[in-house]
Amino acid sequence: MGDGAALADRMAERRAGVGDPRALVGELRRALVLVPYDRGGLWTAEFGGVRWVCGFTDEAALARFAEERAVVDGAGAGAVERAWEYATFRGARLLDEVIPAMGVPAGVAMNVADPDGSMLFPPVVGIVPDAVAVDADVPGEERDL
Repeated sequence: MGDGAALADRMAERRAGVGDPRALVGELRRALVLVPYDRGGLWTAEFGGVRWVCGFTDEAALARFAEERAVVDGAGAGAVERAWEYATFRGARLLDEVIPAMGVPAGVAMNVADPDGSMLFPPVVGIVPDAVAVDADVPGEERDL
């Protein structure tokens, strides 16, 4: 239980248009998620008015991200410019404690360096607590994932 490979498999199912969205969220909640540190905090990115915590299913996925960052930062492919420290969170703790503590709309972006294997978990009802879900008080909105 909590195997990053199981989460990656569920993400692949959803990307292929099959699988149960609720089972995917359940797998995220059970999984151990690696989140790199950046300047004393968790690595996040802002996109579309949402603060995204960058999470990874395993060290290989995190290494691909580190290599991409080296290219973006100008160090070139394959360069190892720094050691990448990371925290390991149970997905449930990330969704139920870390995301609400951020104080802004926030979600989880998994395996962002894998274009064919990434997945966003936005701050909506059914993923994050209702108190921080951006759609929690939208009248008439369907609540099905």
